[in-house]
Amino acid sequence: MASWSKALLSSTLDLSSPLFSSSIPSISFHCNSPLSFLSASGIKPTGASIYTSISGKIQPTTLFFPSFSFRNHICRAAEYKFPDPIPEFADAETEKFRTHLMNKLSKKDTFGDSLEEVVGICTEIFGTFLHAEYGGPGTLLVIPFIDMADTLNERGLPGGPQAARAAVKWAQNHVDKDWKEWTGDSD
Repeated sequence: MASWSKALLSSTLDLSSPLFSSSIPSISFHCNSPLSFLSASGIKPTGASIYTSISGKIQPTTLFFPSFSFRNHICRAAEYKFPDPIPEFADAETEKFRTHLMNKLSKKDTFGDSLEEVVGICTEIFGTFLHAEYGGPGTLLVIPFIDMADTLNERGLPGGPQAARAAVKWAQNHVDKDWKEWTGDSD
């Protein structure tokens, strides 16, 4: 066993230190094996046997932790696979997005003659995202909207932040809901 792990396993947590409240009696926790140390840290789903020392008396104590381990929890999350993008949905949603953005931004004087170009850039970025990455609720990312604002600013077009804000607001209110309607998911 490595020397750092021996030191870690034999370490003591003294709750009587000034760091803790003075009303708490002196309690020390000692892990009696590497297995119980791992259990106490949430890595193993079993209980941990520890020794407590309250006022000088050493008493064995068993603590029970949640019935799942942190590692297993991560593995289950990593195994979940979102659905693949649906090209027909992406086409329909991109058109709804374009129509909404054109109506919304045409009401503002900020865009002037650049309105078509601004809406075209935003629509292209959003459509590419829907075709390549959007796979239902939980997969709507902020990155395409940041890209919209950055691209508009880089090209010297007016209203990059305003266009991106209008785009993300519409997407948050409609895309996941439209996906559920499209796929017949009632959740």
